[in-house]
Amino acid sequence: MANDSLLNTPVLWINKYLQSKLPELVKQVGPDNVTNFTDLPGIGVPLFPSMPSSIDNLTEQWVVIDDVRYPYAGVMATWDRLIKMNRKGFPHIKCEQLLYYFYATEADVTETMVQIQEAVLRLMDRFDETAEEINNWCSNRQINLGTQQNPVLVDNMFYFHNFKVYQLEETRDIIDFGTARTYGGNKIIIDFDYHPMKELTSRDWQPEKLATKIIL
Repeated sequence: MANDSLLNTPVLWINKYLQSKLPELVKQVGPDNVTNFTDLPGIGVPLFPSMPSSIDNLTEQWVVIDDVRYPYAGVMATWDRLIKMNRKGFPHIKCEQLLYYFYATEADVTETMVQIQEAVLRLMDRFDETAEEINNWCSNRQINLGTQQNPVLVDNMFYFHNFKVYQLEETRDIIDFGTARTYGGNKIIIDFDYHPMKELTSRDWQPEKLATKIIL
């Protein structure tokens, strides 16, 4: 499996970046409900592409990120990839959205939910500055699509241009706001643009030249 694997997607790299950065910013809350940013470790937030059939089986005591174990703090996330209409008139600039739904699986995680929302906003809502940081982060890493015993390493094949974060696009969207933001769950949309590397754009396509037509 090479870098052009269909499993090597921009969402894969964004999720890995976000999941590795959250423990740096989001810390456990101490027994007095005041965050201790020095003594307590960061938390691990599991990210799933769809609703797991059994959350209890997936959100165990520890979450492993980059071979580091972080304590699970009662908040997990599901995500969905949304591909937007290309209005730029250039086929190789892609416009997409990532919809994250962070939600609590335990009681008394209000402070953690607040921290996660703020962390995502600070990380991902800096437009081209976020893109520059993620491009640099990806350039120094590979992702293993296989297992520890049989690793399949791929490089980042996407150059990100711009990121922004929102929950509401217009004031009239406040009608849906009740389901978008609560302390038991929090929907966050990340809007981003990128272009794939030339190895993924099929630029080497050539017209077929057949002596006879193929019958289908």
